[in-house]
Amino acid sequence: MSIARHLTLLGAAVAAGAPLGAQRVTKDAAPATTYHVARTVRLGGPGGWDYLAVDTVGHRLYVSHATHVVVVDTRTDSVVGDIGDTPGVHGIAIAPSLGRGFVSNGRDSSVTVFDLSTLATVARIHGTGANPDAIHYDTLTHRVFTFNGRSSSATVIDAATDSIVGTIPLGGKPEFAVSDGLGMLWVNVEDTSELVAIDTRTLAITTRWSIKPCEEPSGLAIDRANRRLFSVCDDVMAVSDADAGKLLTTVKIGGGPDATAYDPALGLVFSSNGDGDLSVVRQLDANRYAVVQTLKTRAGARTMTLDPTTHRLYTVFAEYGPTPAATAAEPRPRAPMKPDSFTLMVIEP
Repeated sequence: MSIARHLTLLGAAVAAGAPLGAQRVTKDAAPATTYHVARTVRLGGPGGWDYLAVDTVGHRLYVSHATHVVVVDTRTDSVVGDIGDTPGVHGIAIAPSLGRGFVSNGRDSSVTVFDLSTLATVARIHGTGANPDAIHYDTLTHRVFTFNGRSSSATVIDAATDSIVGTIPLGGKPEFAVSDGLGMLWVNVEDTSELVAIDTRTLAITTRWSIKPCEEPSGLAIDRANRRLFSVCDDVMAVSDADAGKLLTTVKIGGGPDATAYDPALGLVFSSNGDGDLSVVRQLDANRYAVVQTLKTRAGARTMTLDPTTHRLYTVFAEYGPTPAATAAEPRPRAPMKPDSFTLMVIEP
């Protein structure tokens, strides 16, 4: 079944009175959507990378790259801008209603605020915890949360005034975070293998729970309608009940994942795996999940984002030369990145 046909049937079901949030997808009724690598776009330049973020309103993709953010037009797959001076950039949070974007700079523990229209930097916020990594904008409170890897905390910023309004100790190293738009936010804590729930209005931690055997979780996604959270660890996707605060089930996925995404229209969960593949998991119902495709990508393509309006996925990778021999000064050498090999991959259904 094509995506257009699936969405037509889904719209008809809702129009007929079936609540979208309560819809149950069964194996027989689920769309037989498969994904493929549609194209690659050479971005070039030296240095590593971390998160990607999509602005569905502005039709832009933001790609972190060492000390700057590359901006790509998602309609043409062409580079249309650059946000500079973001040392050790990790993540990008988009606030369309404010016309602002926020970048976490791990190297100097700051946040760059930029204008979504012009891409010009309008403010620099200092004073977050050490090494702000993931960053998230909460639409209900208009607050930006940075998750600080070396401080084991979250810094809370008023997005309207660019002022820090609070700090939340997390009891471990935070990774990715999601929110429901209703006042709750969840974050993976890597070194304790837990999920932590935070009230975005009071900044209080309301609950935390273990998601083992999912060890050292990184990526996190949310199914807002069914109140399900998806955490990815090496070889494991953990599915949790967001309201009950408990692990429900696990799914075996590929190795070395760093990001996950959920497409509510298609009932699919994705995991981008550093081993060089993408796991596509079908939501059979709110509590049952099955891998339906393993798509070969490229080694190292472990960060990812989803554009839910087009159902496209974006990931990045680079090419590397041979690993040098170990020395006393460098006992664990890394393979050198080939010049200008940094590349965007576009994955489509």
